[in-house]
Amino acid sequence: MSISIFLSYPQPFLQRQQDFIERLSNYLDQRGLEPKTLGVNNYDMEAPLKGIRRLMIESNGLLTVAFRRYLVDSGSSKPETDMPGSQSTSISGTWFTSPFCQIEPAMAFQLGLPVLVLRESGVHADGVLERGVLGTYMPEFDLDSPIDDYFQGQEFRQLIGQWEGYVRGVYASRGNPPQLY
Repeated sequence: MSISIFLSYPQPFLQRQQDFIERLSNYLDQRGLEPKTLGVNNYDMEAPLKGIRRLMIESNGLLTVAFRRYLVDSGSSKPETDMPGSQSTSISGTWFTSPFCQIEPAMAFQLGLPVLVLRESGVHADGVLERGVLGTYMPEFDLDSPIDDYFQGQEFRQLIGQWEGYVRGVYASRGNPPQLY
């Protein structure tokens, strides 16, 4: 019996991103976790947020992979600011990910599901992608390095193991009757 989890990621546009997802999915399968991704192996005719919520309610945890998606060649944050203490900063050369890498972890957090976000190096750490916002350490991975090095590394093994423990706890708790006190 596999345990359903929500695997969230933007559509890969690089082969090494696709390879990362395949390696991660295989790892989860080997651990008895069944990754479900809207539009990949799970489909819904409703508005995307309804489909995401429905899938999330059926899941025991969320794992989000925040791939590089949009590159800002030239830009600034808070341009033309006129507020005291506020200043414009350059975001030139900065990568951003899909907005769903912000939305889905926030939805899972509100449902009380265990959340783990893996962020590709270079992706701007903003919102739920900032370290500590979700209360869990947020590891980065570098797709310019061999994928196996990351998956065999101590950081990944410890973090995924801890998250998996939380997921298994949610799964076990769902079978318990409600408590009166």
